[in-house]
Amino acid sequence: MKINNGPMAMPWGRYYMGRMAHITIKLAAAFLCGIVAAPTAFAQDEASRPYPANNPSDAASPPQQARPAGPPPGVADSIFAGDWVTIGIGGGVRPSYDGSDNYNFGPAPLIQGSIDGFDFGARGPGLFVDIIRDGARDARGQQKKVQFVFGPQVQLRFDRTGRIGDDVVALLGERETAVELGFTSGVVIKELANPVDSLSFTLDAGWDVAGAHNGRVLRGSIGYATPLSRAAFANLSLSATHVDDNYADSYYSIDAAGSAASGLSVFDADSGFSSAGAFLVLGYDLSGNALDGGFSLFGLSSYSRQLGDAKRTPITSVRGDANQWFVGGGVAYSF
Repeated sequence: MKINNGPMAMPWGRYYMGRMAHITIKLAAAFLCGIVAAPTAFAQDEASRPYPANNPSDAASPPQQARPAGPPPGVADSIFAGDWVTIGIGGGVRPSYDGSDNYNFGPAPLIQGSIDGFDFGARGPGLFVDIIRDGARDARGQQKKVQFVFGPQVQLRFDRTGRIGDDVVALLGERETAVELGFTSGVVIKELANPVDSLSFTLDAGWDVAGAHNGRVLRGSIGYATPLSRAAFANLSLSATHVDDNYADSYYSIDAAGSAASGLSVFDADSGFSSAGAFLVLGYDLSGNALDGGFSLFGLSSYSRQLGDAKRTPITSVRGDANQWFVGGGVAYSF
C-alpha cells in the first residue's frame, strides 16, 4: 500500500467520512456527521427514564403516575433538545480513486446540526437536509420508536479528477467533477436491545447534472447505533452501491484510445453493484457527559470490496486492488 500526503481530493463520494451511516436518531444514513450520535442517543436515554422517586409511596406508584409526560429535569437543558450545530475537523487515509492501491492522506471538514426541526449535515463534499420534522417525541411526550427520514441532497464527486497516484491509470485521462443531485430516505427503529439503541435502513440516490458521468448512483445501508456509556458511542453499518451504465462506462471502461495510451486492455463496463462493505465508528465526549456538547473525539474505519465490473476492470484488477480500506479520526465541537 502506497500512501501520499496532501489534501484528500478523491474519491470523496465513497471514502469521505460522510460515507458512514448517519448515527443521529433523526438521520439514518457518513463520517464526521456521526459525532453527534452519542449526545442524541443519551438525550433520548435520559428522556426515557422515570423521575427518581421522592419517597417509597412514589416508587410504588404506577409508572404513569410516577412520571409526568415529557423529559425529566436536565434533558430540556441539553444543547441537543433544541437547535444545535456540530463543527469539526478530521483526517484519514483512503484510496486515491475507486479500485486504487494507492492511498492519500489529508484533512476533511465537518458540519451537522438541526435548526427549527430541520436536520442537515455534510454528505461527503456536499449537503443533505431532512425535511421531515417528525421530532423525537409524540404528542404525549413519549419517545417515538419509529422515525422517517427524507430530503434532498447534493454531492460532488472528485474520483480521478487529480492526484490519481498511478502513472498508468493517469494515462487514461482525468475525469471532470460530478455534481450529483438526489435524495436521501430511510427509517429508524429504536429500542431494540436497550432503551437507547437504534437500527436504521437508508437509501440514497444521486444523478450527475454536470456532465461528468451523466449517470445514477444508488446506495443502500443498514446501521446499528448504541451508546457504550454516558460519554461513548458506537455505530456499525453495512452498505452496498449500485451504478448505472453511464457511471460504469465513465469510471471503469477503457476504450481503444485509452488502451493504446495506457497499455491496458479494452474493457466495456456495464451497470451493476460496484461495491459492498462495512463501516465502524467509535466516539467519546471529552467532558464525560454527552448532553452538554463541547468537544468530542472520534475514530472510524471501513472496508469495502469492489464488485462486478468495478472489480473486473483492468483499472482495478491490473493496476489496483478490489479490497478498499479507510482509517480516520478527528475532533468536533457541538454547541
